[in-house]
Amino acid sequence: MLIDVTRSLFIGLGQNALIFVVTMILALPLGLCVTFGEMAKFAPLRYGMRTFVWMIRGTPLLLQLFVVLYAPGLLFDLPFRNRILAALIAFVINYACYFAEIYRGAIENIPKGQFEAGQVLGLSRRQVFTHIILLQVIKRITAPIGNEVITLVKDTSLARVIAVPEILMHATEYTSRGLIWPLFYCGVFFLAATAIVTLCFGRLERRLTRAFGEEPM
Repeated sequence: MLIDVTRSLFIGLGQNALIFVVTMILALPLGLCVTFGEMAKFAPLRYGMRTFVWMIRGTPLLLQLFVVLYAPGLLFDLPFRNRILAALIAFVINYACYFAEIYRGAIENIPKGQFEAGQVLGLSRRQVFTHIILLQVIKRITAPIGNEVITLVKDTSLARVIAVPEILMHATEYTSRGLIWPLFYCGVFFLAATAIVTLCFGRLERRLTRAFGEEPM
C-alpha cells in the first residue's frame, strides 16, 4: 500500500512541480515589467497598473483560478478546456503582482542620490539601473522573494479546486477508502519542498551578504 500511495503522490507532485517552475520562470520577469509600469511617468499606465495590482493582491488566488477557468466561457462563449493552463495563467498573474510590489519597494528604497550620482558620471538611466541599482535591489528582495516562493510551494495545492490532479487531490482520494495517513504523508512532501527552498534562499542571502562586504545579521 505504501508503494502505491507513494507512486500516486509522485504523479500528483509532477503537477505541483510544473505549476511551481512555470510560475517562477514567467512571474519573476513579468513582475519586473509590472513594476516598470507602476513607476512609469505616463500617468494612465502608472495608475492602471497600480489598480490592476491592487485588484489581484486584494482578491484570493482561489477566486482568480475560478475566474480564469470559467470567465471566457461565460462571457465570450469560449470555454477553457485546459485546466492546467488555466491554473498556470492564474498563478503567473497573481505572483507577478506580488513580485512587482517587492521590486517596487526595493527600488524606491534606494537613495535617490545614487541615481543622480550615476547621471552626473554620464551614465544613462538604463546604465545607472543596470550597473548601480540592480545588485542592491537583488540583495534587498532576496528575503521577501524567498517568503513568496515558500508560499507558492504551498499554494500549488489550490489547483485542485479546478480539478487539476495535483498531489493533495491524489492524497484525498484515499479518504474514501477510509485511509487518513496519505494526507499526512502528503504533508511530508510539502515540508521537504519548503525546507529545500528555505536552505537555497538562506545560502543565497549569505553569499550576497559576503559579496557586499557586510556581516550577517
